[in-house]
Amino acid sequence: MKYDYLIVGSGLYGAVFAHEAAAKGKKVLVIDKRPNIAGNVYTEKVEGINVHKYGAHIFHTNLKHVWDYVTRFAEFNRFTNSPVANFNGELYSLPFNMYTFNKMWGVVTPEEAQAKIDEQRAEIKGEPQNLEEQAISLVGRDIYEKLIKGYTEKQWGRDCTELPPFIIKRLPVRLTFDNNYFNALYQGIPVGGYTKMVENMLDGIEVRLNVDYLENKEELDKLADKVLYTGAIDAYFGYKLGNLEYRSVRFENELLDKPNFQGNAAVNYTDRETPWTRIIEHKWFEFGKDENGNDLPKTVISREYSSEWKLGDEPYYPVNDEKNSKLYEEYKKLAEGEKNVIFGGRLGEYKYYDMDAVIDSALKKCEEEL
Repeated sequence: MKYDYLIVGSGLYGAVFAHEAAAKGKKVLVIDKRPNIAGNVYTEKVEGINVHKYGAHIFHTNLKHVWDYVTRFAEFNRFTNSPVANFNGELYSLPFNMYTFNKMWGVVTPEEAQAKIDEQRAEIKGEPQNLEEQAISLVGRDIYEKLIKGYTEKQWGRDCTELPPFIIKRLPVRLTFDNNYFNALYQGIPVGGYTKMVENMLDGIEVRLNVDYLENKEELDKLADKVLYTGAIDAYFGYKLGNLEYRSVRFENELLDKPNFQGNAAVNYTDRETPWTRIIEHKWFEFGKDENGNDLPKTVISREYSSEWKLGDEPYYPVNDEKNSKLYEEYKKLAEGEKNVIFGGRLGEYKYYDMDAVIDSALKKCEEEL
């Protein structure tokens, strides 16, 4: 059996491309080295709760065509991301808004909040030299010390004074009582979880799991005229120019015999002493209910720990600094030389992509290709 496309990876990019190619009458084979489809948006049912296995995924977009596309494969609920920050037991609203400023300084009006921020920002004179100075120049020292410093240092594994200022280009400050983190026109979670949504995308398409493409590349390549590769671009070339850097995330999951652990889907721990960056309580993505609207008696929490990536770890966030960006450009030149291979997605393009941008990018590639 000869296929038109071998699609390596069943995450969003691969699944969208597979769906569109099959709809155009192409013969498609999807492979994935994991035992499950859906890549990093994979959700797994535990005690009736859709657990986001590889970290919280909240769909949000201002792109109407992307929203129209995903809602063909799933019904979305009206979940709005409103995280809470826990700094040594003090709780603050995120993103920074009037609730945050009232709690921080006791201010009541937008003018008072703005005056306080302006007074504290003035501490930085001239061009910020590192992330610490950049953050203070944007929101002042109090917010930086309590809500940015510890969290960022855990995230990157480095002191804020050693991180470049460009990591924080802007920090949204809202002088309104608005906790809607993403502020996107369309936002929600697929009812029944992301795995079900991706299953619907791949309906009628041949999928083989537990297949490592790079280990069986020669025989797999013979199966199809073209390959869509969504794995790590440096791994594809055997790391021959050196490896690109990532940050990784480790999850510690716990099933608790209680209906409510923290009362919110996401709580960020912004002090340096707490070893995890945040705790996700998965049931609140679907309002604590099962698919029939019944209250769920138990809860599942995930503590997230940020870590340096090493070969063999799951790569999450590309470290898009100057050194890695240069190396990626070299790999990209090699990729352009691979005539029958398309490189796409977060790892294939070494890019920090939100879900809607991945889908948009895959749809553009389909238009070009199919």
